[in-house]
This record gives sequence, structure tokens and C-alpha cells, in this order.
Amino acid sequence: MAEESTARSPELLTDDQISEDLTRRPHWRAEGNALRRTVELPSFADAIEAVGRVGAIAEELDHHPDIDIRWRTLHFSLSTHSAGGITAKDMQLADKIDDVLAGY
Repeated sequence: MAEESTARSPELLTDDQISEDLTRRPHWRAEGNALRRTVELPSFADAIEAVGRVGAIAEELDHHPDIDIRWRTLHFSLSTHSAGGITAKDMQLADKIDDVLAGY
């Protein structure tokens, strides 16, 4: 007999919680069930380097963003798929991405 998993998905944030959290994250916006940020970096090489740094952090957190690279413009989309929307994990990763992007 298979064991039941006791792991639970993180809880979704309410619209009010998301709005409040976004006041501290001015570069991010809620769109559908995801947090989104677009940033233009000085060069394509900088964009690729930033994606690599974000990728390493995402691996450590076991929480992976969708990233679209268009020359030197990066589009990030964060959502906790197992929960069906935005959770505290997404806010945490948004902060880490902001830390990476502050260096450019």
C-alpha cells in the first residue's frame, strides 16, 4: 500500500495580502495568478548572467520562476503551481530576484 504524502501545498495569499505585499515590492505586479516583473539590463551578457544567478537561487529554494529572455529584457513570472496561484514562496523569490537585479 502506498503511503500518503503529508506534504501540503503552501496556502494562497488573499488579494488583500498580495496588494499589501506589493507595496513593499514596487517593481512587481499581480497579473492573473502570478507575480510579474520586467527589467531591461545594460546588455545581453548581463541578462544571461542575471538569469544564471536567479536559476541558482531557484534551485536552492526548489521554487522555479518562468523567465523569458528577449535580448537584454527579462520577464519574470512567479506562481506556486501546486497551490494554483501566489503564495509566500513567490514573495520570497521576488525579493531574491530583486536582490540579484539590484547589482545591474
